[in-house]
Amino acid sequence: MKATGVVRRIDDLGRIVIPKEIRKVLRIKEGDPIEIFTGREGEVILKKYSPIGELSEFATNYAETLAKTTGHIACITDKDNVIAVSGISKKEFLERDISKELEELMDEREVYTSNKNNDIAIPIVKNDNQERRFNAQVIYPIISQGDVIGSVVLISKDQNKRMTDTEEKVAQSAAGFLSSQMEI
Repeated sequence: MKATGVVRRIDDLGRIVIPKEIRKVLRIKEGDPIEIFTGREGEVILKKYSPIGELSEFATNYAETLAKTTGHIACITDKDNVIAVSGISKKEFLERDISKELEELMDEREVYTSNKNNDIAIPIVKNDNQERRFNAQVIYPIISQGDVIGSVVLISKDQNKRMTDTEEKVAQSAAGFLSSQMEI
């Protein structure tokens, strides 16, 4: 476990403040859910909670179905990482942090289709050296109980491909279905 050198006291209500520097590194914002675990040696472990992360096995199967059906690369993200990918080498996206641009897009609850937005591709993961090689993409936020919990991303493998209303509807349907799974 990494030591941070920060010591905090628990107040009379049992609360502890997570230092701003740690919240920034872990991308924890006010209102974000946190899971609390205990370790074998008495540690208290805090982890940012990902509601859609609970569906990672299901999301993997769903991404595979999307990729086979559409012929595109399919990614499913939570608010921090790519949790499922199909149609491309998994090491390129799986379990990597999402890009700041994708995070902002989700925060704005915006549906994005690259050929309708000046043909600019949004990088999916952070520090991706090849972030602009996919110029046709659809990004659809997954909204559950009023909160954005992730996104469905379809990316064309073909440089000359344009995304159509069909791909938008497929991404919308996938996002809606994954959202409904969270409410069960």
